[in-house]
Amino acid sequence: MGDFIHTQFWEMILRVLISFFVLLILTRILGKKQLSQLTFFHYTTGITLGSIAAQIASQAQTHFLDALIALIWWAVLTYVMTIITIKSKKARVLIDDKPTIVVQNGLILESALKKNRLHMDEFTMMLREQAIFSVQDVQYAILETDGKLSVMQKTSEQVATKQDVKADLSPPTYLPTEVISDGQLIYENLVELELTEEWLMKKLKKQKIQSVEDVYFAQVQTNGSLYISLKDKSRQSNP
Repeated sequence: MGDFIHTQFWEMILRVLISFFVLLILTRILGKKQLSQLTFFHYTTGITLGSIAAQIASQAQTHFLDALIALIWWAVLTYVMTIITIKSKKARVLIDDKPTIVVQNGLILESALKKNRLHMDEFTMMLREQAIFSVQDVQYAILETDGKLSVMQKTSEQVATKQDVKADLSPPTYLPTEVISDGQLIYENLVELELTEEWLMKKLKKQKIQSVEDVYFAQVQTNGSLYISLKDKSRQSNP
């Protein structure tokens, strides 16, 4: 009895190990998408792959080789369908559907909402998630294939851009980058920004800071200024 349990245990460990790495390899081959970008087809395919892998790992009565072949074959079919949708627009529409306009020129298209089985409570909730609380502010709304709602607001409700207010449109000099963290100088970030330790010390001394160790956090800003937060004081500066 003990030998039987011992054998079952190691068989379970082996099944889990193999199914884990096979699933890892298959998902890498299939490519990567953020969860929010998955179409319903890819979402259900992912769930199915996980279910088959779980079946292999946990169900001793499931024939290991048969289940493993099923897992690989399902992944192959998914990969083939993905290639087909990339190469053929008709196949892409058939499998993933296409975006649907649900608001056009400020008018709600009731038939489009019904076709996508979307009622007004869900629609207004999706608008609120984008900080739009009034339907009358919407010029166009498109339901994407991943279920997300893309919205174009009416011109009067759109946020003004820098170009609209004739602000400076020159590209930033630097990407905001931390150069001191918890009193430690981050040399590689300075090098990446093509700045020197001497430059940094001059910036600190302008704020009457004599040592890097006194600084909790420092970040180079887009315009070359330095944001500083000290360890022992709440004083923050932005020279």
